Amino acid sequence: MADHNVLGKKGEAIAAEYLEKKGFEILERNWVYNHKEIDLIAKHNNYLVVIEVKTRSTDGWESPKEAITNGKIRFIVEATEAYINEMDIENEVRFDVVTLIPNGEDWTIEHIDEAFHPSL
Repeated sequence: MADHNVLGKKGEAIAAEYLEKKGFEILERNWVYNHKEIDLIAKHNNYLVVIEVKTRSTDGWESPKEAITNGKIRFIVEATEAYINEMDIENEVRFDVVTLIPNGEDWTIEHIDEAFHPSL
């Protein structure tokens, strides 16, 4: 596995642990629909929360949240609609982003509630 994939998987695991400590119930990790992946799906305060995790080795190039393009948002929303239909979910949906950057032994973590809204 390429180094960036290893870093990404580690970031997703740390993000899931971080969210669980904040009271999120992780329902799915790396849920895939038609080659479109949702990093984490959780329940929190009666919301279905779809979480995009962005991990970078440094913040020198672009911030992790800048890597979430309109195309990526469309993919996430499409996969979310499929998940809702498949699992017969009736909860309101929220789209969060968790960004991670390693800082020595620690991680700089930013959790953005309602980071984006799907286009109507």
